Amino acid sequence: MKARVKWVEQASFLGETGSNHAVLMDGPPTAGGRNLGPRPMEMLLLGTGGCACFDVVSILKKRRQAISDCYVELDAERAETDPKVFTKIHIHFVVKGKDIKPEMVEKAIKLSAEKYCSASIMLGQTAAITHDFEVIQE
Repeated sequence: MKARVKWVEQASFLGETGSNHAVLMDGPPTAGGRNLGPRPMEMLLLGTGGCACFDVVSILKKRRQAISDCYVELDAERAETDPKVFTKIHIHFVVKGKDIKPEMVEKAIKLSAEKYCSASIMLGQTAAITHDFEVIQE
């Protein structure tokens, strides 16, 4: 996997992925930025949520669960001193669909957390990561 990050101006950086996608990251005005894009640590948190959500959707589809929507809400805390690593991350999954079995959702989240989600497993080295979920039957 390859990526490139190029300084644009002030506190703005353009991230380019090996899959030919780009995202602008920027700092807050207090750090010389213009608030034009997400902060790099926000990108890390988003990537973790994306990785976990991808796993759960994939696992539930393979188990023939009729999901119509899935999203995660993440709440993180960081250390107060440098390096300001994540110290706590809570991931709340919301799964919608017809006749969704909560025990399958729980199992999918556990598989993601313990086996498949590289991002959360890596961040789990510095952060206490917790999960919960809700199922909305349609």
